[in-house]
Amino acid sequence: MSIKIRLARGGSKKRPFYRIVAADSRMPRDGRFIEKLGVYNPLLPKDSEERVKMDVERIQYWMSQGAQTTDRVARFLEAAGVVEKKVRNNPKKAVPGKAATERAQAKAAKAAEAAEAAAAPAAEEATAE
Repeated sequence: MSIKIRLARGGSKKRPFYRIVAADSRMPRDGRFIEKLGVYNPLLPKDSEERVKMDVERIQYWMSQGAQTTDRVARFLEAAGVVEKKVRNNPKKAVPGKAATERAQAKAAKAAEAAEAAAAPAAEEATAE
């Protein structure tokens, strides 16, 4: 049985509220869990102390028993200073998508045509003199 420390969603529609739980990885996201380890309320301001509350000792216990954390919970633990920060690298994150590259190419072509059209009358004036 592999244990995950993950978020279980609660709250109503468009009003999310999460419990940080230790659960069997085979159980559904909002289903049965072994132990509640904290809460996360994304609706509160980021600088609020009430936004993320965790029982760090119990989380460390479960991690010592081999529990794996999800990415979001790992980020909470990094912010709390419980685990060392991981280096994350997503080189494709800043690359624009297909539609954006097509728009940029069309815009560049249009600008090149406008510059070429503006340069043509200036060249004619220079040869006329």
